Amino acid sequence: MTAAAIKITNKIVGYSVEKPKPAEAEKEPAAPRAPEVVSMNENLKRPEMLVGATYKVKTPVSDHAMYVTINDIVLNPGTPHEQRRPFEMFINSKNLEHYQWIVALTRIISAVFRKGGDVTFLVEELKAVFDPRGGYWQRGGIFMPSIVAELGHVIEKHLRMIGLMADDRLDEEQRKLIEERREAFEALTKSSDSAPTEKGAFPPNAQFCGKCNTKALIVTDGGCRTCVNCGDSKCG
Repeated sequence: MTAAAIKITNKIVGYSVEKPKPAEAEKEPAAPRAPEVVSMNENLKRPEMLVGATYKVKTPVSDHAMYVTINDIVLNPGTPHEQRRPFEMFINSKNLEHYQWIVALTRIISAVFRKGGDVTFLVEELKAVFDPRGGYWQRGGIFMPSIVAELGHVIEKHLRMIGLMADDRLDEEQRKLIEERREAFEALTKSSDSAPTEKGAFPPNAQFCGKCNTKALIVTDGGCRTCVNCGDSKCG
C-alpha cells in the first residue's frame, strides 16, 4: 500500500536531519567489584604453605614430651578482613602408648577446623575429659584431669594467640589487688624457718581453686578467700 503524499503549502524556513537512535543506550561504566570475602569452609583447599605454632607438653605421667603443632590458614590476606583460622593439628611424641587415639583425635580435630564456623567449643569439650585413673599436677599448681584436657588447654592458648578467643587476663587493678592480698597472706603465714616463695610460684600452703583448677587459693586474716591465679574472690 502506497503512503499518501503530503502537500506543503507553507514556506520552508529551516530543517534538521533526524539521526537514527542506537539499538542500545550507552551504559555507565560498572563500578569495580569489591573482592569477595573468603570464609572458612570444608571446600577450601590447603595452600602450599601454612603458618602455625608448636607447643611442648610434658606431663608427669609420661617419660616423653608431646609436641603439638597447630597450623593456620590466612584468609583474605592484605585486606581489612584478614584473619587466621586453624586448619590442621599434629601431635608428635616418642611415646607410642597412646599412638592410636592421638592419631584419631588429631584427624577429628583437623576435620572440625576445616569445617569452619565456631570451633572454640572444642576447648571446653576437651578440658572436660577426666582420666579414670586420676589426673596430675602441672608446674605452678595447675591440675590437669587428663592428657586430653591438657590438649584442650593448648588449643585454647593457640586460639587466644590468633584472636579467635578473647584474652581474659587480669587488668592492672586486679593484679595489684591480688598482689596486695598475697603479700598480706605471706606475711601472716611466714615463719623463721620457712623458705621464701619462688617468684611467679604460688604459696606452698595455698588451697585448690575450683574455678581455675589451680592450687592458688589463699585465705587472709579477715577470712577473705582469694585466688592469686585467676582473681576469683568471695570478698568482691
